Amino acid sequence: MESDIQIAQAAKLSPIREVAAKLGIGEDDLELYGKYKAKIPLNLIDEEKIKKSKLILVTAMTPTPAGEGKTTVSIGLTEGLNKIGKKTIVVLREPSLGPVFGIKGGAAGGGNSQVVPMEDINLHFTGDFSAVEKANNLLSALIDNNLQNKQFSLNIDPRTIMWKRVMDLNDRALRKTVMGLGGTADGIPRESGFNITAASEIMAILCMSTNIKDLKERLGNIFVGFTFDKKPIFARDLKAQGAMAILLKDAIKPNLVQTLEGNPAIIHAGPFANIAQGTNTIVATKMGMSLAEYVVTEAGFGADLGAEKFIDIKCGYSGLKVNTVVLVVTIRAIRHHGGAKKEEYDIPSVERVVKGMENVEKHIENIKKFGITPVVALNMRVGDSAEEIAMVKQMCGKYGVKAVESNGWALGGNGTQELAKEVVRNVESNSNKMKLLYDWNLPVKTKIETIAKEIYGADDVEYSPKAEADLKLIKSLGLEHLPICMAKTQKSLSDNEKLIGRPRDFSVSIREFEIAAGAGFIIPILGAMMRMPGLPNVPASEGMDIDDDGVISGLS
Repeated sequence: MESDIQIAQAAKLSPIREVAAKLGIGEDDLELYGKYKAKIPLNLIDEEKIKKSKLILVTAMTPTPAGEGKTTVSIGLTEGLNKIGKKTIVVLREPSLGPVFGIKGGAAGGGNSQVVPMEDINLHFTGDFSAVEKANNLLSALIDNNLQNKQFSLNIDPRTIMWKRVMDLNDRALRKTVMGLGGTADGIPRESGFNITAASEIMAILCMSTNIKDLKERLGNIFVGFTFDKKPIFARDLKAQGAMAILLKDAIKPNLVQTLEGNPAIIHAGPFANIAQGTNTIVATKMGMSLAEYVVTEAGFGADLGAEKFIDIKCGYSGLKVNTVVLVVTIRAIRHHGGAKKEEYDIPSVERVVKGMENVEKHIENIKKFGITPVVALNMRVGDSAEEIAMVKQMCGKYGVKAVESNGWALGGNGTQELAKEVVRNVESNSNKMKLLYDWNLPVKTKIETIAKEIYGADDVEYSPKAEADLKLIKSLGLEHLPICMAKTQKSLSDNEKLIGRPRDFSVSIREFEIAAGAGFIIPILGAMMRMPGLPNVPASEGMDIDDDGVISGLS
């Protein structure tokens, strides 16, 4: 079969005006970015129409490093739903250049279930990530300028500054930096570092904001650090929010593109679910629900990360209700959690599937804790044996859920119609009543322990001295009422990536906290979690090229 990029390059795209017309969007409401991309205005969001639309959340089991195909399944399911007569939009996150050039690849789907133009989406797209990066780093520049400024100084103590610069690439050498070296004209020397752009609080704020007014208020609420006399400093004290909002004025508008089968797709922002909330914007999801009968969206990594945060944070703030959850699994990942080594991932083994299904079982249990019985989507791959497939379906049946094969990668919408029918049946049963896992007003430690024990399966939570000090800071700032956004490895239900399957008899450790007062949540950092990833030994970028005609190869 052709590669993802070859399939995307061979596709005949419809002009974005025609795609928009399917949704009843007129040309005057489109801000065109070439022939095949456009931004759409927030005034098209209709709260009454949202109440009638159905929201399908796609999540996954604990993935292998390459991922298990949530985006591919989300797009394929959208094609299938449209084929069975349901007016459906897929609403996705934008790719980050870190994974694109690193190990995971892009986030435009795969095979015959892709969003296009694939190259644009995976690279600079409409500039949203760049705008987030610039707004973040403008605040950094204003902070360092104020340190230098004697006439209008806010008396900020450089040792307390928590704000970091960002860049949308994986670069471990930037995790810890010393800046301001050179002399009195070059700034005040201090330690700092970089996060990847997807981990910026600006990205989180963009995803949580409902309009420009809300955006400015959240930007102003960003906590920067303390003065020498222990008074908190926020971005509003630097008069930063107006200029930052200007940089984000276009980025707040959702992007309209299309699937390979010409169905509408909205792609908008989105941080990683292991280090942030891992979902697209509230306005993008609401836009989709204003324009379609069904909306398929996804949340990053396993259900212990993205899905938990989607429901407990995004739905908590927006009032959105998830009508059903699709849990993506692959035989490859199940073998992995059953003990297969990387070189054994493609070797059929019913024994390993039986063992590895413990991981799937835990995710099913977790989703049910939110009041939803999921549909399991078995994302099919070459080499999956009939015996293994039958065993997955049989075991899912014992857990009280239906497992359906998803062949969107190979067949597009023709390979996902059975999955689409099962999802519709699940939604129309009206048996799912979504609820949050915890009350935001509980003590911070109680909220953390609820997630750790109920979702991860931990016995206990341990706090470092730094974490205990951070908890006192959170209390002093009056932020104890905020929801929790756990930052932990995506490779395990625990905070130790080596504990595969369904870990038992373990504790999780809170190393420190980050405060996202603007976005509206508290971020406990678990274990050795980093907010600036590094590149693998052989980065994906090594296999990429562009020829004299501008044709790109190697992008996935």
